[in-house]
Parts: sequence; C-alpha cells; structure tokens
Amino acid sequence: MSLRKLVNGQPAESINLADRGLQFGDGVFRTIKVLNGEPIWWARHYAKLVHDCAQIGIVVPSEATLLADIAQLAPDNHTLKIIVTRGETARGYIAPVDLLPNRIVQIAPLPAYSLDLATQGVKLRTCITRASWQPALAGIKHLNRLENILARREWSDPSIFDGLMFDRDDHLIEGVMSNVLVLLDGVLCTPDLSESGVSGVCREMTMLAAQHLGVPTAVCKIKREQLPTAQALWVCNSLAGLLPVVALDDWRWPVSALQCDLRETLLAMKD
Repeated sequence: MSLRKLVNGQPAESINLADRGLQFGDGVFRTIKVLNGEPIWWARHYAKLVHDCAQIGIVVPSEATLLADIAQLAPDNHTLKIIVTRGETARGYIAPVDLLPNRIVQIAPLPAYSLDLATQGVKLRTCITRASWQPALAGIKHLNRLENILARREWSDPSIFDGLMFDRDDHLIEGVMSNVLVLLDGVLCTPDLSESGVSGVCREMTMLAAQHLGVPTAVCKIKREQLPTAQALWVCNSLAGLLPVVALDDWRWPVSALQCDLRETLLAMKD
C-alpha cells in the first residue's frame, strides 16, 4: 500500500494519546487540493498556516519541512491535509512555552464532486446551529470544529450541498464546509469574519479574481434578511472551488453570468 500518512516526517497510523490536538483540539489545519503533483495555491495556504499558528502561539513547521513531507507522500491528484498541534502534555490546559509541536501530513482521494455543480449550481439550507462569537479565534482554521459538526448533523438529504451558518445577531458567517460570497447591488460581498468563522484561501482568491475582472468587492456584515434581495450567491472551498447557489431553503437564483468569468479567472490564478 502506498504511503499516505506521516507524523513528524515518519510513516504512522496513530498519534500519542497525550497529544493536545487529541485532548483539547489544540492545533490548526489546512486542506489543500493537489493536481498533477502540485499543491494548488500552496504559498497562500502556507501563509495561512503561519498566521494561524502565530495567533494561538504554536511554533509552525518550516516550509521546507512540510514540502519534504509532501514529497515523501508523492501526491498526484489528491486531497492533502496538514495538521499542526501544540504537542504532547499531561492533563490540564497549561502548556510549556517551549513545547515541540507535532505535525501530521496525509493524503486521501479527492472528493467526487460532479462537474455539473460548477455550471448548474448547488442547493443549500440554513442551519439552526449558530457560529459562535470569539474574536481571538476568528478566521483561524483551528481543530475545534464542533459547531460545524453539529450543524452538519442537521440534514441528511444528499441533494443539499452545504448549510449556511449565522451568528447570534443573524449575520451570515459561512457554510459548514465553505465560505460564502453574495452579489448585492453589483458588489461582490463576503461576510466579515473578524468575530467568528474561518477565512479560507479560495474566498481570498475569489475576491482577487473579481477585482481582476473589475467587479467591486467588499468585506462586510450581511444580515439574513438581505439574502432574498441578492443578485447571486456562491460558496467556495479549496477542494470544490467556486460553486453558484441556485437554492437556499425556499429562495431561488439563476446561475449568475459572472460564474463562468470568475471560475475561469480562478483556474488561471497562481499564488
């Protein structure tokens, strides 16, 4: 069987029970699409990893170290996942400042998303589970994903691609597994994630693609009540790419004329 998982650069199928990622969710991660052996938007993913580790005080592995791990796994067309935890301690929240982090690098098959999703659009639902308010963790892709897990338990209909999550004040935050973009009065808007949510690379790249096309963009607070007046909605993540939304609960939208231009621009964009 081909090599698929490394822990600190060594083949492994398990991790120490004292690892703080397991005990407390004390760590961060990135999920990256690999095509023809190339991690897509690698530089931006690594920059996010550096930022997220710094925000919670974890020593980030060097780029050279992670690239060596990836080279060992030799992915072709795969999903690449990188996890960095604070390391190993006995019970209790306190951790030594000089603790050595653990890194997990693994590959898996790419999700089998239909190519039609990009042209025909996806259906969403709104979630009851709220995105919590915590500015200290806002934007970070940390290992504490219980809110997303609870939200994903709300539906089993396979025709629903994702669910939208709102905060305590009914502001749109994100999808369970995606970021969201909304076309309001000709401006491509994405929710302000300064108080909650995860700031994804594909979200960042889509906003840059829109600016390249001359489309006005904004990061702002978006209320639930604004969604029926939107000209278009999209969800995006690094594996599925940019997908137009054609249905959200009882609301419907046509696939925007912007979709083709945005997607083609995204596909051509490097770091």
